[in-house]
Order: sequence, then structure tokens, then C-alpha cells
Amino acid sequence: MFWWRRTALRRRVVVNLADKAFAGVLWAKRGPLLVLRDAELLQAGMPAVTMDGEVVIERARVEFIQVVAGGG
Repeated sequence: MFWWRRTALRRRVVVNLADKAFAGVLWAKRGPLLVLRDAELLQAGMPAVTMDGEVVIERARVEFIQVVAGGG
């Protein structure tokens, strides 16, 4: 599926995994990896944690990606 490259790349997204989520700018797709910049770790019942540098996520672990409205 290639639609997300056009609609989500370089936009603010929430990448949902089974046990946590990351909010940030979807900066790049490198093979099986997604790269987020300006990211925060989101976990239920806990405050958001700002992440330094880039966050690299294996696409196989992604449940779904949400494009944040107005997150361009």
C-alpha cells in the first residue's frame, strides 16, 4: 500500500503499536523502517515523554498510523 507515502510523509502522525504509540513527524520510510522526528512516546496512564533524535520503528510492528489533522 503506497497511499500513506503521499498523505502522511512529512506530516504529524501517531504511529500505534500493540503496547504504545509514538507521535511525531513521519520523516522517512527506509525499507522496513519508519523514521519519526520531533517524537513523543505515548503510553496509557502516563505523561508523554519527549524523545531525543530520531525514532526508528519497524513497520511490521505498526498496528495503524493516524495522520493528525492540521499536522502539516
